[in-house]
Amino acid sequence: MLESWNNLPCYMETDEVKEYYDIIKKKKFDLFIKRLFDIIFSLIMIIFVFPFWLIIYLIIMLDSPGNPIFSQNRITRYGRVFKILKFRTMVENAEQKGASVTTENDSRITKCGKWLRKYRIDETLQLINILKGELSFVGVRPESPKYVARYSKEMVATLLLPAGVTSPASILFKNESEMLKDCEDYDETYVNEILPKKMKYNLEYIKNFGFWSDIKIMFQTVLAVIKK
Repeated sequence: MLESWNNLPCYMETDEVKEYYDIIKKKKFDLFIKRLFDIIFSLIMIIFVFPFWLIIYLIIMLDSPGNPIFSQNRITRYGRVFKILKFRTMVENAEQKGASVTTENDSRITKCGKWLRKYRIDETLQLINILKGELSFVGVRPESPKYVARYSKEMVATLLLPAGVTSPASILFKNESEMLKDCEDYDETYVNEILPKKMKYNLEYIKNFGFWSDIKIMFQTVLAVIKK
């Protein structure tokens, strides 16, 4: 469940990452239970929500032209690239018409997309990513390759665990779009101001990683979505 130190990508074999690696190495049982939980729970949820996915698929088709399912390259454990799945909440080819970071009043967001994003329904397709092992229910949110390329040596330590659908940073920065709405350069503001703040919590999560703490974070996420 955890690669040996010598098998990690060269850019991860640093003193900054080793500190976190040694912590995770002592929690192999938690890693095993985490993956087992991901497989069982994601499979159960997929069976349950599949009929709702069909309805959402049709609604998006009627709302705006384009493929109702959106995929994008993201980085997960050990720097591996995967296609993260979401229901499309923006106009077709939105990434070619603006910044990679989405703001609250982004004109690219569709009518039904606003509702899907508000309750994070668009992200339910990531249950498929979880079942495949590309994501976990809890873990550092996967960033796009261009943002990972600008990680500090310590930030790279977040790639020791599978990326996740939710995390403490995701809960605390659930209104991230509001922070960026008045910025002239969304990407630079995100990389220089918001990402370092999020990484502070992400790295703390790595240090305190454990199966039961993950369960607690999942409940906190549900409460945060309901409250929102």
